[in-house]
Amino acid sequence: MKILITGASSGIGEELSRLYAKENNELILLARREERLKKLKEELSSHVKSVDIVVADVTEFEKLQEKIEKIGAVDMVVLNAGISIGHSSSEITPFRDFKKLYDVNLLSNHAILEILLPHFKAQNSGKIVFISSLASLISMPSSKVYSSSKRALNAYAEGIRYKYKDDGVEVINILPGFIKSELTDKNSFHMPFLLSTKDGVKRIYNAIERNRRFYAFPLRFYLIISLLNLLPQFLRDKIVHSLK
Repeated sequence: MKILITGASSGIGEELSRLYAKENNELILLARREERLKKLKEELSSHVKSVDIVVADVTEFEKLQEKIEKIGAVDMVVLNAGISIGHSSSEITPFRDFKKLYDVNLLSNHAILEILLPHFKAQNSGKIVFISSLASLISMPSSKVYSSSKRALNAYAEGIRYKYKDDGVEVINILPGFIKSELTDKNSFHMPFLLSTKDGVKRIYNAIERNRRFYAFPLRFYLIISLLNLLPQFLRDKIVHSLK
């Protein structure tokens, strides 16, 4: 299986690369940090059919699409590249930060899929894995930009699933809670139900292998958020306000 993984130089992407390093797989690892990609390639090369690295900034859309064109058809893409600007109670997020977050967390995915979807359709098969977040289900005041970008990603993933359902394309949307990574290391607050990188990524891997169309975890955290969203608006407002 030929697999493209974005954001492969650290965290979820790096650990997923290790789990997919099997003798029949061809890995294509994409990220900005070349030295980390080279190190990961050296680690995985003896376990996998082939490993190629693609050094790219996913916000440089034209260059990114040129590199995806060179890759050609794949069997699966894991759209994992994502950033956070951290949790902040500041009144207004600077536009530059807002735009960069949306460029990475949302627009880069479409830039990649614009190239890959015709291949999936032509081969009548393919798997697209979106890495979203439980934060997409409720927008806290301190993470409104990140949450909204991931909520938009959920809507985009849903539309892609409906559009290409009859073309053999499987779409999987993963909504993790807090997983130990460079992204969560920015957080200075208590992170409920925090999972180790290995544990969290193993759950993601299993969900992908089982073709779970929608997988939100940890379950207890997901249920808490779901119950909160079922409350009347005035009561939900009071609870969220108390947590600011």
